[in-house]
Amino acid sequence: MTDSCINNFQDFPVPQDKKEPRRTVGTKNPRIHIEARQQRLYKRQLEGLPARQLVLDHASKEGVSVATSWKDWRQVNAWNEEDWQKDRENMLARLQAARLRLYEKAIRKGQLQTAAQVLDSIGRVIGESVEHVNIQAPELSIKIEPPSIDIQ
Repeated sequence: MTDSCINNFQDFPVPQDKKEPRRTVGTKNPRIHIEARQQRLYKRQLEGLPARQLVLDHASKEGVSVATSWKDWRQVNAWNEEDWQKDRENMLARLQAARLRLYEKAIRKGQLQTAAQVLDSIGRVIGESVEHVNIQAPELSIKIEPPSIDIQ
């Protein structure tokens, strides 16, 4: 019995001699906690709420001030801009693939009007619009010269 009590003394924490000064205003969060909080706001932006509502809800759920919540929102906007810049190059190919899938499904289901609209959309992307076709149409010009009279 005494052996088990002696062995359990090793599990107790050793008292610290140095005490950190306490902050009077609030606790300082490490960068990891701040980024995790911002990522939670980033995930919530897909809920379709307006920015102000997201920020106010974020402030109440996370227990931070509204000013801190707006700082988090600015970081989320920076991430959105960065994501858009990274995806911009691939966006055209992804849109074309989605259009082609939509066209195939529309044809399979007999929705010809939808298929025609998708084809028009694909045509506009590759430069085939009515104005573009009219501009590229060849212009024919026919001239009739007066007959030349040869007197010999």
